[in-house]
Amino acid sequence: MDMNLQSSSHSPQQDQLRQPLVLAVDDNEDNLQLLAQLLMLIDCSHITATDGQSAVLMAQNYQPNLILLDMMLPDLDGIEVVLRLKQNPETMEIPIVAVTAMAREEDQQRFLRAGCQEYIKKPYIIEELEATIRRCLS
Repeated sequence: MDMNLQSSSHSPQQDQLRQPLVLAVDDNEDNLQLLAQLLMLIDCSHITATDGQSAVLMAQNYQPNLILLDMMLPDLDGIEVVLRLKQNPETMEIPIVAVTAMAREEDQQRFLRAGCQEYIKKPYIIEELEATIRRCLS
C-alpha cells in the first residue's frame, strides 16, 4: 500500500503539493499493478483493494479523492459497492470510475445510473485512462 498521510503540522504550501489519493479496486493483480504504475507516473498516491467489502471499508477509512472500481468482483459486484458508497454520507461525494470489460451500452448506462461518474473499458487504453483520471480529479 502506497500512502501519504496528512498531519496537522503541514503548511498550506505542503497541502497544495499533497498528491491526490486514488483507491484502485480489482481482483486481478496484473490490472492493479498496471493501475498502480500509471497512478505513480501521474503523481497520485494509491491504495488498493481486491474485493468489494475491502473497497467499501478503505473508502470510509481513507477518504480517497477518486475510486477506480472493477465492476466484476468476487464478493460484491461493482454496482453493490457503488450503492453502498453512495448511501454513506462519508463516501457519497467520492467520484467513482467504473472499470469494466462489459462494453455493452446497457451495462455502461447501468453503471452511470448507479452513481459512477464515468467508465473505462478493459483492456485499458493508457491515454484514455490517464485522461479520465485527470478529469475526475480536477
